Amino acid sequence: MGAIEVVPADNKRSLKEFVELPYRLYRGDPYWAPPLRIAVKELLDRAKHPFYANAEAEFFLAMRDGRAVGRVAAIVDRNHNKFHDEHAGFFGFFETVNDSAVASALLLRARQWVFDRGAKFLRGPVNPSTNYECGMLVEGFDSSPMIMMSYNPPCYPALMDGLGLRKAKDLYAYLQHTDTLDTDKIGRVADKSLAKHGIRIRPIDMKNFHADVERIWEVYNSAWERNWGFVPMTREEFLLMGKEMKQILKPDLVLIGEKEGRVVGFALALPDINQALIHAGGSLFPTGLLKILYYQRLVKNVRVLALGVVEEYRASGVAAGFYATLWRNAKRLGYGPSEMSWILEDNVLMNRSLIAMGAKRYKTYRIYEWN
Repeated sequence: MGAIEVVPADNKRSLKEFVELPYRLYRGDPYWAPPLRIAVKELLDRAKHPFYANAEAEFFLAMRDGRAVGRVAAIVDRNHNKFHDEHAGFFGFFETVNDSAVASALLLRARQWVFDRGAKFLRGPVNPSTNYECGMLVEGFDSSPMIMMSYNPPCYPALMDGLGLRKAKDLYAYLQHTDTLDTDKIGRVADKSLAKHGIRIRPIDMKNFHADVERIWEVYNSAWERNWGFVPMTREEFLLMGKEMKQILKPDLVLIGEKEGRVVGFALALPDINQALIHAGGSLFPTGLLKILYYQRLVKNVRVLALGVVEEYRASGVAAGFYATLWRNAKRLGYGPSEMSWILEDNVLMNRSLIAMGAKRYKTYRIYEWN
Protein backbone atom coordinates (compact mmCIF):
# COMPACT_ATOMS: atom_id res chain seq x y z
CA MET A 1 0.00 0.00 0.00
CA GLY A 2 1.08 3.54 -0.69
CA ALA A 3 1.66 6.32 1.81
CA ILE A 4 -1.28 8.14 3.42
CA GLU A 5 -1.61 11.83 2.65
CA VAL A 6 -4.12 14.02 4.47
CA VAL A 7 -5.23 16.96 2.34
CA PRO A 8 -7.84 19.72 2.72
CA ALA A 9 -11.05 19.23 0.80
CA ASP A 10 -10.85 22.79 -0.46
CA ASN A 11 -12.27 22.62 -3.97
CA LYS A 12 -15.42 21.38 -5.66
CA ARG A 13 -13.95 18.02 -6.64
CA SER A 14 -12.48 17.18 -3.22
CA LEU A 15 -15.61 18.34 -1.39
CA LYS A 16 -17.62 15.97 -3.57
CA GLU A 17 -15.25 13.17 -2.54
CA PHE A 18 -15.75 14.18 1.11
CA VAL A 19 -19.53 13.90 0.70
CA GLU A 20 -19.43 10.68 -1.32
CA LEU A 21 -17.03 8.63 0.82
CA PRO A 22 -19.62 7.16 3.25
CA TYR A 23 -21.81 5.97 0.38
CA ARG A 24 -18.87 3.85 -0.77
CA LEU A 25 -17.73 2.70 2.66
CA TYR A 26 -21.21 1.63 3.79
CA ARG A 27 -22.31 0.02 0.55
CA GLY A 28 -24.03 -3.24 1.47
CA ASP A 29 -24.45 -2.36 5.16
CA PRO A 30 -28.12 -3.18 5.94
CA TYR A 31 -28.30 -0.77 8.90
CA TRP A 32 -26.81 2.42 7.47
CA ALA A 33 -29.41 5.04 6.55
CA PRO A 34 -27.92 7.14 3.70
CA PRO A 35 -28.62 10.83 4.29
CA LEU A 36 -29.73 12.91 1.36
CA ARG A 37 -26.66 14.29 -0.38
CA ILE A 38 -28.30 17.69 -0.76
CA ALA A 39 -28.78 17.90 3.03
CA VAL A 40 -25.15 16.94 3.68
CA LYS A 41 -23.90 19.57 1.24
CA GLU A 42 -26.03 22.25 2.92
CA LEU A 43 -24.64 21.33 6.34
CA LEU A 44 -21.07 21.54 5.03
CA ASP A 45 -21.60 24.89 3.29
CA ARG A 46 -19.36 27.19 5.35
CA ALA A 47 -20.47 30.23 3.34
CA LYS A 48 -24.22 29.79 3.88
CA HIS A 49 -25.01 27.54 6.85
CA PRO A 50 -25.56 29.70 9.97
CA PHE A 51 -23.51 27.37 12.22
CA TYR A 52 -20.30 28.67 10.64
CA ALA A 53 -21.09 32.28 11.48
CA ASN A 54 -19.67 31.47 14.92
CA ALA A 55 -17.27 28.67 14.04
CA GLU A 56 -14.30 27.77 11.88
CA ALA A 57 -13.96 24.42 10.16
CA GLU A 58 -11.69 22.63 7.74
CA PHE A 59 -12.50 19.39 5.98
CA PHE A 60 -9.77 16.82 5.35
CA LEU A 61 -9.46 13.73 3.18
CA ALA A 62 -7.03 10.88 3.74
CA MET A 63 -5.71 9.80 0.34
CA ARG A 64 -3.82 6.63 -0.53
CA ASP A 65 -2.84 5.66 -4.07
CA GLY A 66 -5.06 8.46 -5.41
CA ARG A 67 -8.17 7.19 -3.61
CA ALA A 68 -9.99 8.66 -0.60
CA VAL A 69 -9.83 6.24 2.33
CA GLY A 70 -11.00 8.52 5.15
CA ARG A 71 -12.32 11.93 6.06
CA VAL A 72 -12.65 14.24 9.07
CA ALA A 73 -13.73 17.79 9.88
CA ALA A 74 -11.72 19.93 12.31
CA ILE A 75 -13.91 22.48 14.09
CA VAL A 76 -13.43 25.40 16.46
CA ASP A 77 -16.85 26.36 17.80
CA ARG A 78 -16.58 29.85 19.27
CA ASN A 79 -20.12 29.65 20.68
CA HIS A 80 -19.21 26.54 22.66
CA ASN A 81 -15.92 27.89 23.97
CA LYS A 82 -17.44 31.19 25.04
CA PHE A 83 -20.39 29.51 26.76
CA HIS A 84 -18.30 26.92 28.62
CA ASP A 85 -15.16 29.03 29.03
CA GLU A 86 -13.13 26.26 27.40
CA HIS A 87 -10.42 25.99 24.77
CA ALA A 88 -11.98 23.04 22.96
CA GLY A 89 -11.47 21.85 19.42
CA PHE A 90 -13.78 19.35 17.81
CA PHE A 91 -13.71 16.66 15.16
CA GLY A 92 -16.68 15.43 13.19
CA PHE A 93 -17.94 13.78 10.01
CA PHE A 94 -15.35 11.08 10.73
CA GLU A 95 -15.27 8.10 8.36
CA THR A 96 -12.47 5.70 7.54
CA VAL A 97 -11.56 2.30 6.23
CA ASN A 98 -10.69 -0.13 9.01
CA ASP A 99 -7.06 0.95 9.27
CA SER A 100 -5.48 2.47 12.36
CA ALA A 101 -2.88 4.30 10.26
CA VAL A 102 -5.61 6.15 8.36
CA ALA A 103 -7.57 6.97 11.52
CA SER A 104 -4.39 8.20 13.21
CA ALA A 105 -3.40 10.40 10.28
CA LEU A 106 -6.85 12.01 10.16
CA LEU A 107 -7.19 12.71 13.87
CA LEU A 108 -3.62 13.93 14.24
CA ARG A 109 -4.28 16.40 11.42
CA ALA A 110 -7.55 17.55 12.98
CA ARG A 111 -5.89 17.94 16.38
CA GLN A 112 -3.05 19.98 14.92
CA TRP A 113 -5.48 22.22 13.06
CA VAL A 114 -7.54 23.05 16.16
CA PHE A 115 -4.42 23.39 18.35
CA ASP A 116 -3.03 25.92 15.86
CA ARG A 117 -6.17 27.96 16.59
CA GLY A 118 -5.83 27.92 20.36
CA ALA A 119 -7.53 24.66 21.34
CA LYS A 120 -6.09 22.66 24.25
CA PHE A 121 -7.84 19.36 23.47
CA LEU A 122 -9.85 17.59 20.76
CA ARG A 123 -13.38 16.32 21.38
CA GLY A 124 -15.84 14.48 19.17
CA PRO A 125 -17.37 13.29 17.03
CA VAL A 126 -19.88 16.10 16.55
CA ASN A 127 -21.39 16.82 13.14
CA PRO A 128 -20.75 19.76 13.59
CA SER A 129 -22.00 20.31 17.19
CA THR A 130 -24.10 18.56 19.82
CA ASN A 131 -27.17 20.23 18.31
CA TYR A 132 -26.81 17.95 15.29
CA GLU A 133 -25.76 14.32 14.95
CA CYS A 134 -23.08 13.52 17.49
CA GLY A 135 -21.41 10.66 19.28
CA MET A 136 -19.85 7.42 18.06
CA LEU A 137 -21.95 4.28 18.32
CA VAL A 138 -20.30 1.86 20.77
CA GLU A 139 -23.23 -0.44 21.62
CA GLY A 140 -26.28 -1.40 19.57
CA PHE A 141 -25.01 -2.16 16.08
CA ASP A 142 -27.90 -4.48 15.21
CA SER A 143 -30.42 -1.89 14.01
CA SER A 144 -30.55 1.29 11.97
CA PRO A 145 -30.23 4.68 13.65
CA MET A 146 -33.31 6.82 14.01
CA ILE A 147 -33.58 10.31 12.58
CA MET A 148 -30.64 12.59 13.43
CA MET A 149 -28.72 9.83 15.21
CA SER A 150 -25.34 8.63 14.01
CA TYR A 151 -24.18 5.22 12.83
CA ASN A 152 -20.78 3.63 12.36
CA PRO A 153 -19.26 0.14 12.17
CA PRO A 154 -18.02 -1.65 15.32
CA CYS A 155 -14.39 -1.11 14.32
CA TYR A 156 -14.53 2.65 14.96
CA PRO A 157 -14.51 2.51 18.80
CA ALA A 158 -11.57 0.08 18.64
CA LEU A 159 -9.69 2.56 16.45
CA MET A 160 -10.37 5.35 18.98
CA ASP A 161 -9.16 3.19 21.87
CA GLY A 162 -6.05 2.20 19.95
CA LEU A 163 -5.14 5.83 19.39
CA GLY A 164 -5.49 6.67 23.07
CA LEU A 165 -8.68 8.73 22.95
CA ARG A 166 -10.60 8.56 26.22
CA LYS A 167 -14.28 8.66 26.97
CA ALA A 168 -15.60 12.13 27.75
CA LYS A 169 -19.26 11.17 28.04
CA ASP A 170 -21.65 8.42 26.99
CA LEU A 171 -25.07 9.20 25.53
CA TYR A 172 -27.92 6.71 25.86
CA ALA A 173 -30.82 5.87 23.56
CA TYR A 174 -33.89 4.16 25.01
CA LEU A 175 -36.61 2.26 23.18
CA GLN A 176 -40.20 2.09 24.34
CA HIS A 177 -43.21 0.60 22.57
CA THR A 178 -46.43 2.53 23.03
CA ASP A 179 -48.42 -0.73 23.26
CA THR A 180 -46.58 -1.69 26.46
CA LEU A 181 -47.35 1.60 28.21
CA ASP A 182 -50.31 2.21 30.46
CA THR A 183 -50.88 5.60 28.83
CA ASP A 184 -54.15 6.10 30.71
CA LYS A 185 -52.47 5.77 34.11
CA ILE A 186 -49.47 7.88 33.11
CA GLY A 187 -51.83 10.41 31.57
CA ARG A 188 -53.93 10.77 34.73
CA VAL A 189 -50.87 11.48 36.86
CA ALA A 190 -49.45 13.88 34.28
CA ASP A 191 -52.75 15.71 33.77
CA LYS A 192 -53.04 16.20 37.53
CA SER A 193 -49.58 17.77 37.65
CA LEU A 194 -50.29 20.05 34.70
CA ALA A 195 -53.60 21.19 36.19
CA LYS A 196 -51.96 21.85 39.57
CA HIS A 197 -49.52 24.29 37.95
CA GLY A 198 -51.99 25.77 35.48
CA ILE A 199 -50.03 24.64 32.43
CA ARG A 200 -51.70 23.88 29.13
CA ILE A 201 -50.01 21.69 26.51
CA ARG A 202 -50.92 22.27 22.89
CA PRO A 203 -49.63 21.16 19.47
CA ILE A 204 -47.50 23.54 17.44
CA ASP A 205 -49.63 25.89 15.34
CA MET A 206 -48.78 25.21 11.70
CA LYS A 207 -50.54 28.41 10.62
CA ASN A 208 -48.20 30.40 12.88
CA PHE A 209 -45.26 28.03 12.58
CA HIS A 210 -42.51 30.64 12.41
CA ALA A 211 -43.77 32.48 15.48
CA ASP A 212 -44.07 29.26 17.48
CA VAL A 213 -40.54 28.17 16.51
CA GLU A 214 -39.21 31.51 17.73
CA ARG A 215 -41.01 31.06 21.05
CA ILE A 216 -39.58 27.56 21.43
CA TRP A 217 -36.07 28.88 20.68
CA GLU A 218 -36.34 31.28 23.59
CA VAL A 219 -36.97 28.33 25.93
CA TYR A 220 -34.51 25.94 24.27
CA ASN A 221 -31.34 27.75 25.22
CA SER A 222 -32.39 28.25 28.84
CA ALA A 223 -33.79 24.74 29.33
CA TRP A 224 -30.51 23.05 28.39
CA GLU A 225 -27.97 25.62 29.56
CA ARG A 226 -26.65 23.45 32.41
CA ASN A 227 -26.33 20.26 30.37
CA TRP A 228 -22.87 18.91 29.66
CA GLY A 229 -21.75 19.78 26.15
CA PHE A 230 -24.70 22.04 25.39
CA VAL A 231 -24.13 24.70 22.75
CA PRO A 232 -26.62 27.58 22.50
CA MET A 233 -28.18 27.78 19.06
CA THR A 234 -28.40 31.12 17.32
CA ARG A 235 -31.81 32.27 16.17
CA GLU A 236 -30.77 31.71 12.55
CA GLU A 237 -29.64 28.13 13.24
CA PHE A 238 -32.80 27.29 15.15
CA LEU A 239 -35.13 28.73 12.52
CA LEU A 240 -33.31 26.84 9.75
CA MET A 241 -33.61 23.57 11.68
CA GLY A 242 -37.29 24.26 12.23
CA LYS A 243 -37.80 24.92 8.54
CA GLU A 244 -36.13 21.61 7.68
CA MET A 245 -38.17 19.66 10.23
CA LYS A 246 -41.42 21.21 9.04
CA GLN A 247 -41.41 18.92 6.02
CA ILE A 248 -41.82 15.77 8.12
CA LEU A 249 -43.19 16.72 11.53
CA LYS A 250 -46.62 15.85 12.89
CA PRO A 251 -48.12 18.79 14.85
CA ASP A 252 -49.40 16.52 17.63
CA LEU A 253 -45.81 15.39 18.28
CA VAL A 254 -44.42 18.92 18.65
CA LEU A 255 -45.85 20.21 21.90
CA ILE A 256 -45.72 23.60 23.60
CA GLY A 257 -46.47 24.10 27.29
CA GLU A 258 -47.89 27.47 28.27
CA LYS A 259 -48.84 29.18 31.51
CA GLU A 260 -50.80 32.39 31.13
CA GLY A 261 -49.43 32.83 27.61
CA ARG A 262 -45.79 32.22 28.56
CA VAL A 263 -43.98 29.23 27.06
CA VAL A 264 -42.52 27.17 29.93
CA GLY A 265 -41.52 24.05 28.04
CA PHE A 266 -41.72 22.07 24.84
CA ALA A 267 -41.33 18.56 23.51
CA LEU A 268 -40.25 17.49 20.05
CA ALA A 269 -40.72 14.07 18.50
CA LEU A 270 -40.32 13.26 14.81
CA PRO A 271 -41.33 10.30 12.66
CA ASP A 272 -38.25 8.23 11.86
CA ILE A 273 -37.76 9.35 8.27
CA ASN A 274 -34.63 7.18 8.12
CA GLN A 275 -36.96 4.24 7.47
CA ALA A 276 -37.85 5.92 4.18
CA LEU A 277 -34.39 7.33 3.37
CA ILE A 278 -32.87 3.84 3.37
CA HIS A 279 -34.75 3.16 0.14
CA ALA A 280 -33.61 6.37 -1.62
CA GLY A 281 -29.85 5.78 -1.44
CA GLY A 282 -29.13 9.44 -0.69
CA SER A 283 -30.57 10.90 -3.89
CA LEU A 284 -33.89 12.57 -4.66
CA PHE A 285 -33.71 11.87 -8.38
CA PRO A 286 -34.60 10.09 -10.55
CA THR A 287 -36.67 7.88 -8.21
CA GLY A 288 -35.50 8.74 -4.69
CA LEU A 289 -38.22 11.30 -3.99
CA LEU A 290 -40.96 8.89 -5.05
CA LYS A 291 -39.50 6.18 -2.82
CA ILE A 292 -39.32 8.56 0.15
CA LEU A 293 -42.93 9.66 -0.34
CA TYR A 294 -44.07 6.04 -0.62
CA TYR A 295 -42.17 4.64 2.36
CA GLN A 296 -42.79 7.71 4.51
CA ARG A 297 -46.41 6.60 4.80
CA LEU A 298 -45.25 3.29 6.28
CA VAL A 299 -43.02 4.75 9.00
CA LYS A 300 -44.00 3.39 12.42
CA ASN A 301 -41.07 4.55 14.55
CA VAL A 302 -40.82 7.91 16.25
CA ARG A 303 -37.91 9.59 18.05
CA VAL A 304 -38.27 11.99 20.96
CA LEU A 305 -35.46 14.45 20.21
CA ALA A 306 -35.96 17.06 22.87
CA LEU A 307 -37.98 17.77 25.96
CA GLY A 308 -37.18 20.91 27.89
CA VAL A 309 -38.80 22.76 30.77
CA VAL A 310 -37.74 26.09 32.26
CA GLU A 311 -35.92 25.71 35.57
CA GLU A 312 -38.71 26.75 37.92
CA TYR A 313 -40.93 23.85 36.74
CA ARG A 314 -38.35 21.08 36.35
CA ALA A 315 -39.20 19.35 39.62
CA SER A 316 -42.96 19.81 39.21
CA GLY A 317 -43.84 16.78 37.09
CA VAL A 318 -44.46 18.91 34.01
CA ALA A 319 -41.91 16.88 32.01
CA ALA A 320 -44.00 13.77 32.69
CA GLY A 321 -46.98 15.64 31.29
CA PHE A 322 -45.12 16.20 28.04
CA TYR A 323 -44.08 12.54 27.83
CA ALA A 324 -47.58 11.32 28.54
CA THR A 325 -49.09 13.60 25.91
CA LEU A 326 -46.47 12.58 23.35
CA TRP A 327 -47.05 8.88 23.94
CA ARG A 328 -50.84 9.20 23.85
CA ASN A 329 -50.66 11.15 20.61
CA ALA A 330 -48.10 8.78 19.07
CA LYS A 331 -50.29 5.79 19.89
CA ARG A 332 -53.35 7.51 18.43
CA LEU A 333 -51.42 8.31 15.23
CA GLY A 334 -50.43 4.66 14.82
CA TYR A 335 -46.79 4.83 15.87
CA GLY A 336 -45.27 1.93 17.76
CA PRO A 337 -41.59 1.97 18.82
CA SER A 338 -40.48 5.27 20.33
CA GLU A 339 -36.85 6.19 20.89
CA MET A 340 -35.88 8.67 23.59
CA SER A 341 -32.45 10.03 22.76
CA TRP A 342 -30.03 11.10 23.60
CA ILE A 343 -29.80 11.03 27.41
CA LEU A 344 -26.56 11.85 29.23
CA GLU A 345 -25.22 8.87 31.16
CA ASP A 346 -25.14 10.89 34.38
CA ASN A 347 -28.66 12.31 34.06
CA VAL A 348 -29.78 10.08 36.91
CA LEU A 349 -33.35 11.35 37.17
CA MET A 350 -34.14 10.91 33.49
CA ASN A 351 -32.46 7.51 33.20
CA ARG A 352 -34.31 6.18 36.24
CA SER A 353 -37.63 7.59 35.04
CA LEU A 354 -37.36 5.98 31.63
CA ILE A 355 -36.38 2.61 33.08
CA ALA A 356 -39.25 2.81 35.57
CA MET A 357 -41.65 3.31 32.67
CA GLY A 358 -40.32 0.17 30.99
CA ALA A 359 -38.02 1.74 28.42
CA LYS A 360 -34.96 -0.30 27.42
CA ARG A 361 -31.54 1.20 26.83
CA TYR A 362 -30.58 -0.27 23.47
CA LYS A 363 -27.86 1.98 22.04
CA THR A 364 -24.90 3.82 23.52
CA TYR A 365 -22.99 6.63 21.83
CA ARG A 366 -19.67 8.03 23.02
CA ILE A 367 -18.01 11.42 22.87
CA TYR A 368 -14.20 11.13 23.04
CA GLU A 369 -11.46 13.51 24.09
CA TRP A 370 -7.79 13.66 23.16
CA ASN A 371 -5.23 16.03 24.68
